[in-house]
Parts: sequence; structure tokens; C-alpha cells
Amino acid sequence: MEHNKKVFVLDTNIILHDYKSIHAFEENDVVLPIVVLEELDKFKKGNDDINFHAREFMRELDKIAGEALFAEGISLGEGKGLLFIETGKAFSNEMEKSFSEDTPDHRILAITDYLRYKYRDRPVILVTQDINLRMKAKSLGIVAQDLKTGQVRNVENLYKGFRTFDSIDDGIINQLYQETSNVRPEDLELEFKLESNQYFIMKGNNASALAYNNPLSGKIERVEKQTAYGITPRNAEQTFALNALLNPNIQLVSITGKAGTGKTLLSLAAAIEQRRDYDQIFLARPIVALGNKDLGYLPGDASEKVGPYMQPLFDNLNVIKHRFGPQSKEFHKLDELLKEEKLVISPLAYIRGRSLSNIFFIVDEAQNLTPHEIKTIITRAGEGTKFVFTGDIYQIDSPYLDTKSNGLSYLTDKMKGQSIFSHVNLMKGERSALADLASDLL
Repeated sequence: MEHNKKVFVLDTNIILHDYKSIHAFEENDVVLPIVVLEELDKFKKGNDDINFHAREFMRELDKIAGEALFAEGISLGEGKGLLFIETGKAFSNEMEKSFSEDTPDHRILAITDYLRYKYRDRPVILVTQDINLRMKAKSLGIVAQDLKTGQVRNVENLYKGFRTFDSIDDGIINQLYQETSNVRPEDLELEFKLESNQYFIMKGNNASALAYNNPLSGKIERVEKQTAYGITPRNAEQTFALNALLNPNIQLVSITGKAGTGKTLLSLAAAIEQRRDYDQIFLARPIVALGNKDLGYLPGDASEKVGPYMQPLFDNLNVIKHRFGPQSKEFHKLDELLKEEKLVISPLAYIRGRSLSNIFFIVDEAQNLTPHEIKTIITRAGEGTKFVFTGDIYQIDSPYLDTKSNGLSYLTDKMKGQSIFSHVNLMKGERSALADLASDLL
């Protein structure tokens, strides 16, 4: 090991977050504690995303495996550092006094503790998404951090997709109501750059309008309230979201917001409204079991096991159905779409491997996906496919993700300003006053 390089020791959850994470440390060296391989072995069976990452990592490791992994290390590639596997080490006196249990976390700590004394002239850093393990490491004087790759630096100022302007000239607002808008971004005389497909609430002395920055025309254009298969937006943000969902020039949409703001309902209604433009509508969500319990704990076959996780999606479909009478053609059309599999509601893992051409693809609860998983989904998009990712970045069920590291935050931050992307953060709950109050206070 070269003296000027850092040594990063990886926890199991880093691999489960992104199986290619060993390549994310540039010229620095990477150490895998042997206990990490032991833990990954427990995760390799199953259909969840973490099981997929465990299997893919073992394949990745197999490509570069050799006896050198346990001695001088194996290169991770040109310009990269070395990869080592470190076998178990005895607890130091300080560790024995602090931690009585022999757990995988404590064994990873023991190896990191050993390495920092072995390489006294080099920074040795434990990388883990486990906050409690980071605290334990720091209590021993070990430097510990989360994986920085794929994180949003300032989630508090994450792009919201729209702004409110309170002092716009009435003449400019009136122009937006003309048949052809000639208002350009520079006409607003703003001190900051407008993003592509960014939405605005524009207020003057005697006039107001909803508008957006159209990257194709280079103009500010008015946004009109639209209805999609019986669903009408109830506020400005929902109007913006539905505009993006119905705009054929926007191929990627992310919608965030707390429970009850209408993210999934609007997305599904927009998809059904445009059903003739797509071969299929996919509505999917990742399965993240509450209490870290596997699906095997639930009774029944595969369909019955995933049923409880998919029920909220069917609930949204029923809301749309009941906008129409039971005898109406719109009501029966939804049953027909399900029967003919033109509308597919399924766990995300079950859709892996399917063709994604000319599909309206909605991924619900996307905050439970990693940046790598979202990238994998989008990069499989065929011609004519539109992706919509919805979720609440403050309500994450995955034990390996937080507001900064989840895929939905990462997508919104990285895609901001692209001409085929639009994002809207829904602020106001529309489910009920009780649901809105609980979301805010509890």
C-alpha cells in the first residue's frame, strides 16, 4: 500500500446499497472484512433489490478474485486503488471493555481498529450507512463516514420544481393569456437562471397566472388546469404535476410530497388518460417489509404475499373508478385494461427483465430505491417510454437509505435542468384534514 493513499473499510450495507461501490474510491485502497462476505452469503437468496446486489457483487468479486486479495491486494483498474480482503482480528482491550457481544458489526470494528494501527501513516476510514456503527467507531477514535457517492449534499434546498413570483408586471401576465405567448425568461428580469420545465405561480397587482419555462420554444407559457380520466387538480402544484405528466415532450418526471398530496393518483390518472399513446401502463413499487421481516413471514403463494404491498396502488385505481358510475364505459374500461394486462400493477422486482418500449412506467415509493437502482431502471428505457417516479423522501422504509442517499432525491438533484425532465414537489395534502394534520405533526 502506498503511504499517501487512504484505506477505506466497507461495511456490508455499502455493498447492498450499490454492488459497484468498491470502484467509487478513486486511487485509494479498499478493504473488505471477511465478515462482510459471510453476511453477504445470507443475502444472496431472494427477489428483493438487496438480494440482487449481493449476488451481483459476488459475481463482480469473482472476476477479480485471486490469492493476492489476502496479501498484496488486487488492482481495481487503471487509476484505481487496490482491493484487499482482511481476515478476522482479535478485539483490543478497549473494544473488549466497550463491547461484550461478538457481533458482525463489532468484528468489522475490530478489523478497522487493527488496520489503523497497522497503517499509522495513512488515514483508515470505516464506511457504513449504519449510524449506530459510526457512533461506536468514533467512540474508539476510528474515523467513520457514510458513502458519499450518490448523495445529495443539501437536501433542505432540494429543487422543488416551481417558484412563486409576487411582483410580476400585469402586462407580462396578460401576454400569457394570448393565443401565442411571446414572454421570454429574460423579460422577467430575474437575478437567477430558470430551469427547463420549471413552473411558476405568477402574481401581479391585478392579474395572476400559472406558467412554465418551455425549453423547446424558449418561452414562458401559461399552464391551464386539465382533467385526466375524471381527476382534476385541486391546487397549483397538482396542476403543475398533471401538466408534466400529460406533456409528451417530458419523458422523465419525479413527483415528491408527503402522504395524501396526490402523487400516485395523478400519475395513474394521467397514464390512463394517455393509454392510447402507449402499449402498456406499468404501476410498480419496491417491496420493503416493515420491521425488516421477509415476505416469507406472510402466508400464501407469491401473489398473496405481495398483495398487501400492492393494495395502495389498487386503492388509487378504485378512487379513479368511482369517479364514474358502475355502468359507465369509463368504469368498465379500467377492468378491461387490467384483464388484458394493458395496465399492470406489480412489485418492481417482478418487472425486472421485461421490455420497456412504449410504456408509461410509474414507480411508486421510489424513495426506497438506491441511485444505482433508479439508474438501472431508466437506462433500460426503450423508444417511446415515459418514466414517472413518485415518493416522499422523508418517509423511507429501507434501513440502508436516508433523505440524502435515496434514489429519488438523487434523481431530482442530478436531472434538474434537463429538457426532457420535470419535477414537482407537492406541498398541500388533499386526502383529508385529518391525514394532513397527522402527516405534519406525528
